[in-house]
Amino acid sequence: MISLGEKPLTGRDRGLTTALVGLLGEDPPPPFAVRRFRPLPTFSYASRDLHTGAPGERGFGPHVDQTNHSVVVAEKVVVKWLTPPAPLPHPAPELLAHLVEAGFNDTAPPYAALTAELDGRDHLLALVTGYLPGARDGWEWCVDEAASPGGTGDGTGATAFAAPLGRLAADLHLALSTLPPPPAGAGPDLAERAGCALAEALELTGGDDGERLAARSAALRRDLAPLAVPAAGPRIRIHGDLHVGQILRWDGGYAVIDFDGNPTVAGADPYQPAARDVAQLTTSLEHVAQVAIRRRSTPPAEAAAWAAAARAALLSAYRARLAERGRPDLLDDRLIRPFEVEQECRELIYAARHLPRWRYAPMGVLRTWYPEETSYPEENAEDNA
Repeated sequence: MISLGEKPLTGRDRGLTTALVGLLGEDPPPPFAVRRFRPLPTFSYASRDLHTGAPGERGFGPHVDQTNHSVVVAEKVVVKWLTPPAPLPHPAPELLAHLVEAGFNDTAPPYAALTAELDGRDHLLALVTGYLPGARDGWEWCVDEAASPGGTGDGTGATAFAAPLGRLAADLHLALSTLPPPPAGAGPDLAERAGCALAEALELTGGDDGERLAARSAALRRDLAPLAVPAAGPRIRIHGDLHVGQILRWDGGYAVIDFDGNPTVAGADPYQPAARDVAQLTTSLEHVAQVAIRRRSTPPAEAAAWAAAARAALLSAYRARLAERGRPDLLDDRLIRPFEVEQECRELIYAARHLPRWRYAPMGVLRTWYPEETSYPEENAEDNA
């Protein structure tokens, strides 16, 4: 795009990403196209930068775990290069455009999407959003909260963040619920999907953890059983990968990011009960507690109490916001625990296939939820379902 345009990249420029941002206000040459959501901010230059013709850029550093490659330009915008480019349709451009139209502002401001035709098919190359000063993702700031020595001493004192997160999640779902409804039909088979996740988790989890999981399989099936009953609330377009790592705490509050969908679940229906997102968010609080135990030496009982208190506060605020906006029907409470159980199964699958060292987190959660004395023998599974 840059080499074909009238402003080719030269040694005087700061970098490829910076040069790209400078071209986004114009119509790009084929095969590129730009979809704009909001006007880009203006860039100011320090006197020492005037000769370069472009603002500076930087990466986030090796400490940030990224599937794609993000670059900060002039401390004002972030360009996320998709590596590799993603075939269209892709969820992010449509969702970002709708959130702007719906007036949802608790995200990094979306500016533009860069696409190109590659091998006869349109692909998403990059997303350009606003830079949020002081931003840290939830695997940092939320772990700090879980490991905080302050509060009442029982792990429940550092949960003030939970209510704002509950309201943020509710506002997100309220905005997404105004998208056109899904095609008429029964929708995905929630019980079958969850049952397959449990079966795969049992198959892939070996050793002592596998034995513990098998010993609790009847109890897990029992808690998945409500998914066999048709959901009471509507199906809406959901975030699809909503966990604390997607929640930034920055100088202006909290923001939800990353509308790319869940990379670990192939073929997931984008229209799901809102409880799916809610359950993934609440289970991520449980994972934060496990991280605090492992990395910060937080006492397990204190971490469990913190997670329970944070979960309760988040759910209370979420329900209150829906009621305040006249949409309590968006949440079917019966689905939260089954979806939480399914999510832990998916965390075990993810650990087995991609990140073995992560297995401690979902197994720690399941040991908290299903201690030895509440496990059911496999032969009694039908009685306890």
